[in-house]
Amino acid sequence: PRYIFVARPTGSRVLNLELNHDRDVDRIHSNGVNTIDIEVIEGRYMLSGGADGVIVVYDLENNSGKPQYTCKAVCTVGRSSRYVHRFSVETVQWYPHDTGMFVSSSFDKTMKVWDTETLKPAEVFQFEGNVYCHHMSPIARKHSLIAVGTKDQKVQLCDLKSGSRIQVLQGHRGEVLSVRWSPRYEHILATASTDSRVLVWDVRRASGSLFSLDQHNGDKSKASSEAVNTAHNGRVNGLCFTVDGLYLLTTGTDDRMRLWNSANGKNTLVNYGKVSNESRKGLKITVSRSCSPEFVFVPCGSSVAVYTLHTGELVTMLRGHYNNVDCCQFHPDYQELYSGGKDCNILAWVPVVRPPDVEEEGTAAKVGGCTAGTI
Repeated sequence: PRYIFVARPTGSRVLNLELNHDRDVDRIHSNGVNTIDIEVIEGRYMLSGGADGVIVVYDLENNSGKPQYTCKAVCTVGRSSRYVHRFSVETVQWYPHDTGMFVSSSFDKTMKVWDTETLKPAEVFQFEGNVYCHHMSPIARKHSLIAVGTKDQKVQLCDLKSGSRIQVLQGHRGEVLSVRWSPRYEHILATASTDSRVLVWDVRRASGSLFSLDQHNGDKSKASSEAVNTAHNGRVNGLCFTVDGLYLLTTGTDDRMRLWNSANGKNTLVNYGKVSNESRKGLKITVSRSCSPEFVFVPCGSSVAVYTLHTGELVTMLRGHYNNVDCCQFHPDYQELYSGGKDCNILAWVPVVRPPDVEEEGTAAKVGGCTAGTI
């Protein structure tokens, strides 16, 4: 008989993610890894920020010529640097258009804009409270704003070009734990708070937020008086847009994850089941890129939970850390995942390459919901 090879969809690579024992990441942090970010220009360099205040830049490229290799730390803002953050680094982010710059924010009440070459801050923004999060738009051409969430209930907008704080967004009644710019519309910003609410803003408007996400979609009979216009029944500590910007994911300490239509703020009612979450700070969740179907990765205790985005199915748990996972980042070029945890480790999860399915002529194989026919 003749045979055909059945091509697997891109999503199956994510389903085959396993801890890669051939690949290590230099262990530099002496305390938990709170945040990581992979630059999108080359897809080669990764930033990490730790509870020790240290920032590290790693080279992810394998230049060894062997399958076994270590992602080396190429530079570090360590404890001996005069510019190091004094307390825990909560968020790091590459400048979206150039690897020559990155931004970090910390519990030392500062946000620093770094020159990658010199490892010196080109700009330092001071705040009145701990800085939980910041975010630069991945697509903006008409503005250079950094959104900042702090212990204060106001969202601050800092201008990278002028080095000044130019706008304050008022609407939350608690600490702001997560902020995210839309990857679709450069003036749209989502913010999440301990007040159980997620607000969506058009930063060009001076009249407050566009809308507040409502878990009950306006059905007052389902909500207690204090739960009206709330996204979760607890702190909202995680935010992530899908790559196309059409949907927004949120996580809360009510052990729920919700998927929202970002255009009108409607709860899509996808049921992810219980998503354990006790984080008092921001939870760094991420979504897959260039995958069909799409997946979402959520730190969950000492594991990373992987869900199918639009069905809510829990497809796998990635286990390898010895303590709680605080952050994860998907590598779009290779469909790999990196995760950082309180065990001071950064782990690499890589798709295991399996041989293609072989089918006898005259049969058809269903793969990932698609039927492959015979020749």
